[in-house]
Amino acid sequence: MKLVFATNNLNKLKEVQLLIPEYVQLLNLKDIQCLEDVPETQETIEGNAIQKATYIKENYGYDCFADDTGLEVVALNNEPGVYSARYAGEQRDSNDNMNLLLENLKDKPNREAQFKTVIALVLNGQLKTFTGICEGEITHQKQGEHGFGYDPIFKAKGYTKTFAEISLDEKNVIGHRGKAVKQLVDFLNNI
Repeated sequence: MKLVFATNNLNKLKEVQLLIPEYVQLLNLKDIQCLEDVPETQETIEGNAIQKATYIKENYGYDCFADDTGLEVVALNNEPGVYSARYAGEQRDSNDNMNLLLENLKDKPNREAQFKTVIALVLNGQLKTFTGICEGEITHQKQGEHGFGYDPIFKAKGYTKTFAEISLDEKNVIGHRGKAVKQLVDFLNNI
């Protein structure tokens, strides 16, 4: 089975490749010569995932899955949410995003947050979505060298280390993307 994972993010690709069964030949956007930016203009995480997956199917003809992820912080009315990647601007810089988030939380005692990933799969003319959530909290400062995005400031519930301080294998077990990919794999295994 050939499936396109509609991402240019090599970190996401690496995470997902570890979880996809060997019978799935995983292609990325470069593999199918998709060099343009895939649209992400929806107002929700789900909407963006669906938009990306259907765009690849409609424009390139491949069965595809796409994800969108957002960090939802309770004290900030679930911001940055769908705008997580460009929270501090169109430059999409992780350090700028984390710095702005930490600044906006400076005087807030409630640091509860959750990562939410939605995967949209377009396969054999059908659309399915899978949602993974990881609850936790935002730390007061960056910790750790691994991971990407907001990983250095996010601690999963029940953990003392940030996502940037734990192994990729551990993150895939407890993390939002890993949970959504597991649902995707369970679905693929049963068709």
